[in-house]
Amino acid sequence: MTSTVPNAVEHADEQQPPITMFGPDFPYAYDDFLAHPAGLGQIPATGHGTEVAVIGGGLSGIVAAYELMKMGLKPVVYEADEIGGRLRTVGFEGCDPELTAEMGAMRFPPSSTALQHYIDLVGLETRPFPNPLAETTPSTVVDLKGESHYAETVDDLPQVYRDVAAAWNKCLDEGADFSDMNRAMRERDVPRIREIWAKLVEKLDNQTFYGFLCDSEAFRSFRHREIFGQVGFGTGGWDTDFPNSILEILRVVYTEADDHHRGIVGGSQQLPVRLWEREPEKIVHWAYGTSLAKLHENGEPKPAVTRLHRTTGNRITVTDADGDIRTYQAAIFTAQSWMLLSKIACDDSLFPIDHWTAIERTHYMESSKLFVPVDRPFWLDKDEDTGRDVMSMTLTDRMTRGTYLLDDGPDKPAVICLSYTWCDDSLKWLPLSAHERMEVMLKSLGEIYPKVDIRKHIIGNPVTVSWENEPYFMGAFKANLPGHYRYQRRLFTHFVQDRLPADKRGIFLAGDDISWTAGWAEGAVQTALNAVWGVMHHFGGATDTTNPGPGDVYDAIAPVELPED
Repeated sequence: MTSTVPNAVEHADEQQPPITMFGPDFPYAYDDFLAHPAGLGQIPATGHGTEVAVIGGGLSGIVAAYELMKMGLKPVVYEADEIGGRLRTVGFEGCDPELTAEMGAMRFPPSSTALQHYIDLVGLETRPFPNPLAETTPSTVVDLKGESHYAETVDDLPQVYRDVAAAWNKCLDEGADFSDMNRAMRERDVPRIREIWAKLVEKLDNQTFYGFLCDSEAFRSFRHREIFGQVGFGTGGWDTDFPNSILEILRVVYTEADDHHRGIVGGSQQLPVRLWEREPEKIVHWAYGTSLAKLHENGEPKPAVTRLHRTTGNRITVTDADGDIRTYQAAIFTAQSWMLLSKIACDDSLFPIDHWTAIERTHYMESSKLFVPVDRPFWLDKDEDTGRDVMSMTLTDRMTRGTYLLDDGPDKPAVICLSYTWCDDSLKWLPLSAHERMEVMLKSLGEIYPKVDIRKHIIGNPVTVSWENEPYFMGAFKANLPGHYRYQRRLFTHFVQDRLPADKRGIFLAGDDISWTAGWAEGAVQTALNAVWGVMHHFGGATDTTNPGPGDVYDAIAPVELPED
């Protein structure tokens, strides 16, 4: 894919190894772990059938529960809303059920190799996602300061955009050793990855994304920084990320997480739902034909958790919204971390105090979307005067910011994501209803496309989400601020509990915001697998010697530890 501002340097050698989200903080090969015929490990037979609480039915919780079930444990999943979490696919009332909108995750990079394992496992198909200037995106319009530029490739844009692309490439190589790190990650050269990253963490932990750009001679031009923020690279503008730690951005570009995206045909929520219903071919203790759904009464997870506390014997006691109280030897918490501070009554003794501090300091990004169903992909019609598409994937500094055009063929109903925004841009929509949002969006797009009557093609009511206003999320995804590396390290490494006091063990953190790559479903999967290893270890189990798990090799690849004083 060619992005608006190419994702770092172009590689001449097309035969090089494919990239994966392999580090840089914890360079462990989760895809190899999943693919190994020995499996993820086993627990002693005396533990078979033991219940383990899994709090949160998003992707991380369902992956963890599925793998624990295969080991012979009995996951008890608690979910406050519906299975899927931020993999949320919705339909449009009164429209063809095949018309869907992705309210959360909607595009996935090939570097998400552990995620892809589960996509393949449940038989889902993917197809290229129409990002700006992607090879399969018919056209893109960049509209800044009232001036629009139509492009089918990046070469169609004015020279200033290519200057910004070159500045970004130079900034990455000079300030973050991009070429060396990208090569090391492709080759899975763990010593080299750790060597490069250790220096960068120490150097850049206190630096913002914007400060990193300003420190580069390549970005001495404010105009270039402004264009970069509004148009960005890969998926669009990144100015909403400017206050965040540059380390967050480097994790994305090193792994090409913001490029070559694919969407899941039929919607991403199918992945956790299919895992919930899937009957594994290889399973311990349970009869063939067992699924997570069959292990739960009426095939439904238990309701929201309202209280978590420790009881005698370092057990974890869970109270749910129905008033049911159950006690477990182990539990995995995969819901958004702030839930532990607000929606769930918790004992301080659940976690060490420095972990509570890290949870409290978690910084979330806001995010809003609005979709409308339309009668057909009219944007592929040609303008009689110019011969161009009448409407294009659109990046703009207007209220809509990013508009995506999604179709399944020329003669079928289609969907427009009229606006996808983050942070301050998302907060601007918060007080408005779905129809009020739509009216503002149609006005903005009408100024870019004065010849196009979008409204006449709309065939149903809009659907919208503001993740900061969702009661069980309070934000879209974690994004560390400068100085937050130490907090993230505490949360990610929590699954290795041998060094914790005995009265602080048994509950394991997992989920998107525990990972180093929040905002990407891959991080949810990786932390789920960490927690599975933690629970297995807690029950006295072990991995096969030919397939060591993330905890087995932890000491050799542990994340960089910065001084606390």
